[in-house]
Amino acid sequence: MKLVRKQAGARPAAAATSPVAAFLGATVDRRAFLKSSGLALGATALGAALGPTMMRRASAATDAGTHASNAAVEIKRTICSHCSVGCGIYAEVQNGVWVGQEPAFDHPFNMGAHCAKGASIREHGHGERRLKYPMKLVDGQWQRISWDTALSEVSARLLKIREESGPDAVYWLGSAKHSNEQAYLFRKFASMWGTNNVDHQARICHSTTVAGVANTWGYGAMTNSYNDIAYAKSILMIGSNAAEAHPVSMQHILRAKEDGAKLIVIDPRFTRTAAHADHYVRIRPGTDVPFIWGLLWHVFQNNWQDDSFLQQRVFGMDEVRKEVEKWPPAEVERVTGVQEKDVLAVAKLMAEHRPGTFVWCMGGTQHTIGNNNTRAYCIFQLALGNMGKAGGGTNIFRGHDNVQGATDFGVLADSLPGYYGLAEGSWKHWAKVWGVDYEWLKARFDPNAYDGGSGKPVKPMETSGIPVSRWIDGVLEDKALMTQRDNVRGMVFWGHAPNSQTRGTEMKKAFEKLDTLVIVDPYPTVSAVMHERRDGVYLLPAATQFETYGSVTASNRSVQWREQVIAPLFESRPDHTILYQLAKKFGYADELCKNVKVTNDEPSIEDLVREYNRGMWTIGYTGQSPERLKAHQKNWHTFNTRTLRAEGGPLDREFYGLPWPCWGTPEMKHPGTANLYDTSLPVADGGLCFRANFGVERNGVNLLAEHSYPAGSEIEDGYPEFDDKLVKKLGWWDDLTDAEKTAAEGKNWKTDLSGGIQRVVIRHGCAPFGNAKARCVVWNFPDPVPIHREPLYTSRRDLVGQYPTYADRKAYWRLPTRYASIQQQDFSQDFPIILTSGRLVEYEGGGDETRSNPWLAELQQHMFVELNPKDANDAGIHDGQDVWVEGPEGGRIRVKAMVTRRVAPGVAFTPFHFGGRYQGKDLRERYPQGCDPYVLGESCNVSMTYGYDSVTAMQETKCSLCRIKPA
Repeated sequence: MKLVRKQAGARPAAAATSPVAAFLGATVDRRAFLKSSGLALGATALGAALGPTMMRRASAATDAGTHASNAAVEIKRTICSHCSVGCGIYAEVQNGVWVGQEPAFDHPFNMGAHCAKGASIREHGHGERRLKYPMKLVDGQWQRISWDTALSEVSARLLKIREESGPDAVYWLGSAKHSNEQAYLFRKFASMWGTNNVDHQARICHSTTVAGVANTWGYGAMTNSYNDIAYAKSILMIGSNAAEAHPVSMQHILRAKEDGAKLIVIDPRFTRTAAHADHYVRIRPGTDVPFIWGLLWHVFQNNWQDDSFLQQRVFGMDEVRKEVEKWPPAEVERVTGVQEKDVLAVAKLMAEHRPGTFVWCMGGTQHTIGNNNTRAYCIFQLALGNMGKAGGGTNIFRGHDNVQGATDFGVLADSLPGYYGLAEGSWKHWAKVWGVDYEWLKARFDPNAYDGGSGKPVKPMETSGIPVSRWIDGVLEDKALMTQRDNVRGMVFWGHAPNSQTRGTEMKKAFEKLDTLVIVDPYPTVSAVMHERRDGVYLLPAATQFETYGSVTASNRSVQWREQVIAPLFESRPDHTILYQLAKKFGYADELCKNVKVTNDEPSIEDLVREYNRGMWTIGYTGQSPERLKAHQKNWHTFNTRTLRAEGGPLDREFYGLPWPCWGTPEMKHPGTANLYDTSLPVADGGLCFRANFGVERNGVNLLAEHSYPAGSEIEDGYPEFDDKLVKKLGWWDDLTDAEKTAAEGKNWKTDLSGGIQRVVIRHGCAPFGNAKARCVVWNFPDPVPIHREPLYTSRRDLVGQYPTYADRKAYWRLPTRYASIQQQDFSQDFPIILTSGRLVEYEGGGDETRSNPWLAELQQHMFVELNPKDANDAGIHDGQDVWVEGPEGGRIRVKAMVTRRVAPGVAFTPFHFGGRYQGKDLRERYPQGCDPYVLGESCNVSMTYGYDSVTAMQETKCSLCRIKPA
């Protein structure tokens, strides 16, 4: 079957035997498909990014007489549940049925625009392919069971594993699709189970961003916003295909271009985003650091750096300059493939058009040196003085709708909510917030845990868990080499698609070795079918985010409130209800919801907000009360679409969504912080400096800011983070109330539950977290200054000696980890093509829900691989042909060939949204009846290989190797 490529102008008719047509029982073209499906929105759902003139009112497709036509229509305000832009939606509900939708023209982020996924979001709630009731696998067949049976059997199986192998033998895999309140409750739930084997999608998309950015200037998040890009004079995008991955974000980028901003796109592939660029540069995958150092070589050669900014607010740039000196133009071209004229042109454009912003996505993060890449990006912005100002910053486009929030709320193997870490003091802080005894909480963890390498006991409560990127090894590794008592025996996949992870062949083995597999999701994911299990698998139908309510954090840190659109359909239940019901079975429901009202097994969302308000002082999730968030939702129209400030009205001068840090208590009415590290504003009005998180000096060198401070600060220089002692020393202690003094005694700005320290410090114009320099040298990382290291699977064997990877590690995130032992093997002769992956506009994440959406499924019906005409001709491959893409670790996938010059010779690209086929085999019959997605396809990650970032264990997906041959 020929692969249909979408082109400008008229679109070819769908293939006569398309997978979607097969479900309709007829041969159809696009229009007939839409008509047969009753999809009244029609072409509205099909655009990549739709402007006002393309939109019209949606109406439900229903049979005549199914509901009264004169029934009142309620309008609900909600937020798209796909990417992190956070687009507003008006949902039209009649008689409890979601009958239509419109993009919110008054929403400050999308301003009436939608991508194809957003325009078809109603189908996510009312989708026919949803999991409708609990099921379990019995002798290879799916069997319907009741919720009572499901909860009883699942809890009994997991408690048995806990009894035999300890709490770490069950892995609680959370989700970037949870609301903030559900994510918070999930981490609390796992903590009370007694394990840090808890994680979510951020590990495999932006964990290297969080680590790199947080260790440069204090917070690991997007510094500005999509809207703020309108102020940029230059925009450098690397490893980001926003036109497909975050389509509505492109309106903000194009808005800046219309005002004269220069757009630079750096990518191994000529993407739809690159097509808009003033300057496009193609680099070899995995050479981000050499390219950035090549830019800085020209910056320093021409004295384009901002010396004043560096002197006042940056530590360690001299060390970077020493490394940059090793990257003159000839060496940059040898390693990256980019000529000097292109590197110079990019450096000159950025230097001459300030402020400039820097955008990156997973093209930069998913590498064994991903943390080096993200730190290099930050250092580049520091060198040009582009931080802490409108139109500058590092605008990191996150993937899922709440991947930022789920990260903030600690669905992580190495932290509690608010990035408090896992130290004893952090646990005591949260035990106090939760109202439970610390010793009881400590006793929930495995008292018999030990380090398999040394045989010594460990403190599992204070030991980072196994990251989701390595759960496979948690199951398969020799337990004698692990830092926990036993292997992972039970996996709970809660809103996570496994096909988005690498090493698919070993994943299949891990699935099959588990004692128990539990999948909680609105749609059965590939977790349900890629193995050959015959029992021990449970499917629990979770409600979508449109069947509950709560908050979600957009990529720019704005917290948005969702209304409940419809009641849970079929037998689905909200995530927080299922968590509570499991906690009852496990015996700690009372502790889980000690401060939270529970009605019919559903914990109060508002009470959960108020509880985390009491604890998350570190990043300022303390000022956004439910009432304040609901007020923002009701007043979308009052916010300026560039500054995000409310202009008059009940929320005058507040920033939309109260972007964190929103300091102090809700009563303080802090407006939120739109642009991090902007010293031109008082802290009380959203200003900030860099965080003092790394001490006050290093080797006798000052780490605090010099003569730089937020506007209105009474301390006109750098200062450390605030605690009760410093407040007393400054003579500000008596500004606290008596009650605040009692609570703040012996505490600091992030452990004082009264908020008194923050209130008083901000009153004096200071930032609670101190005022320091950003650091270019991260002395606690494997590479203190970012350096280039060749990928484990590199096609450039001539560079391995000069730019080798790390030595193998015996104990890393509880597991042995290979580096040099892989790289020393030469796979490039048999697997000569670099394999990289990325997103499509039609699908999202693992693709289960979007490939189950008939509007979207019709748009992209086949998994494919892009390869250059030279490679295709050498292999005897023609466009549209079935081919095998084979990886060096034994995985292979059968897909369509798309012959295109988007990729360079020697490079191939695949999307990662497909699943339901495995190494040429169709797995459709393994899905529960009626729950199989319309479109199935091979997962590219079956061919992807081993490789993990040296700090966060981020998976390597952007530069593996493969060979491609006709099928």
